[in-house]
Amino acid sequence: MARQSAARKAEAAERDVARARAAVAPRTGELDRLIHERVRLGIVSALAVNDSLSFNELKALLKTTDGNLSVHARKLEDASYVTCTKSFEGRIPKTEYRLTGAGRRALEQYLDHMEALIRVTRQG
Repeated sequence: MARQSAARKAEAAERDVARARAAVAPRTGELDRLIHERVRLGIVSALAVNDSLSFNELKALLKTTDGNLSVHARKLEDASYVTCTKSFEGRIPKTEYRLTGAGRRALEQYLDHMEALIRVTRQG
């Protein structure tokens, strides 16, 4: 009888893991590599809670270099996750970033995926 109970528990645990895996990544089973990188995740996260941020604000917030921020912001821009607007304030150039709808959806999916991974890990 104890064997049947243990077998049932093991089957239930396997079903739970399978359900969690399905919830984690209904499409590919992998994290969005574009957002998963630390600086890019920082950019989209910061923009998710701000209407817009300037290049210098992002650089200070993420504690990164001009070149590093520029490369990562360009990748997000190429994916249409962020928009970049360049203007001048007097004679000083200003670059401003905003999160797009696609970027917000990608971040939400990424966060859902991470939350599902956390749930599975804590159950295990």
